Amino acid sequence: MMRIVAVVFAVCLFAGVMSAADGKLMHCFAFTAIESATAADWDAFYKASDALPGKVPGLLHVWVGKLRRPLRAGTAVRQYGACMEFRDEAALTAYADSAGRKEWFSLYEKVRVEGTTTYDILEH
Repeated sequence: MMRIVAVVFAVCLFAGVMSAADGKLMHCFAFTAIESATAADWDAFYKASDALPGKVPGLLHVWVGKLRRPLRAGTAVRQYGACMEFRDEAALTAYADSAGRKEWFSLYEKVRVEGTTTYDILEH
């Protein structure tokens, strides 16, 4: 009987680990705005951010905006943030070299100081 309980427990534990590895992933980052960025630069960045899910396979949603409370990272103050919901870790990996990201990044560079505070959240 104890063997059966142990096997069932191990299967459940393994299944939970496997589903977490295969689950969605939220890639988030906070950044410092370039003071000289124009309204047109911000509009282009927001528009490109909204269009990104249609250009990157596995990217489901993108949220971009001003942080309610700025974050401090050393001497930098991060006033803005973004989160990108990916289908899984493989989609995030593919995103790094995608044409959609390269196009979006060229607009992102016009509104942010180089350097970000980045973290990824795995779906539980």
